[in-house]
Amino acid sequence: MNEPFQPAGEGLRTRLFQIIFESDTPLAKGFDIVLILMILASVLVVMLDTVEQFGTAYGTWFYWIEWGFTLAFTLELAIRIYILDKPLRYFRSFYGVIDIVAILPTWLMLLIPGAQTLVIVRLLRVLRIFRVLRLMQFVGEGRLLVEALKNSWHQIFLFLFTVFLMVTLFAALVYMIEPAEAGFTSIPISVYWAIVTLTTVGYGDIVPVTPLGQAISTLVMLIGYSIIAVPTGVFSAEVIRSIRSDRYSDQACPGCGHDRHEQRARYCMKCGTWLDEETQYPNAPETDD
Repeated sequence: MNEPFQPAGEGLRTRLFQIIFESDTPLAKGFDIVLILMILASVLVVMLDTVEQFGTAYGTWFYWIEWGFTLAFTLELAIRIYILDKPLRYFRSFYGVIDIVAILPTWLMLLIPGAQTLVIVRLLRVLRIFRVLRLMQFVGEGRLLVEALKNSWHQIFLFLFTVFLMVTLFAALVYMIEPAEAGFTSIPISVYWAIVTLTTVGYGDIVPVTPLGQAISTLVMLIGYSIIAVPTGVFSAEVIRSIRSDRYSDQACPGCGHDRHEQRARYCMKCGTWLDEETQYPNAPETDD
């Protein structure tokens, strides 16, 4: 099994496990398709509910439809807990957390009634849109992306920390140079300007007016163009490495030493030597004892 989970017992639990956690049977594929459609429909309901004209006209319908989705996803999560031998491991996994986030906001709204909590209720409603993250578990490449993020988070963190230092330095420098009339009334505002400039977005709501400030802006923009590809390159390299690790084996050829063969390869692509040292070469000549 590709999943790191096991059913809690034989019989019904094993059958449900094959339907929910696997996708190599028509019934399992049908379950995945239905679940994907429900996730997309629930996200669409959340998005339409934020549109004033739709929320006013169909708010009651959206409310009950949302509760229908929440009950369905809650039942699904309960079944997952029932069939797994170690449900706590699932709760600690990425998709387990997403499953909880998918249903938690609607249930929490029952505990936060009243108009005075309108902002919190709105936040909880919007959080339900994160159900779209559940779609990653139905895409084979989604695992590669998560694995690549895990493997490259040290480099990305170092990159972001370096950017933070540069942004703070340039923000303090421009705050010291530019007059308050230009909009640089505080260092946090200057940090906002530095981030917008470094990412080459350039909203134009805060613009340096002094020659030195404009020169610094030019430098920041050039630096932004220079470093914006760094995290993309790091992440892309990890994705490629993950793909290669899934496709290729590190086993060295006993004949020439070449170690970049596909997982299912039986002969060396360089010299044609039989690679599986644990089994006898099928074309080996028979020897008389």
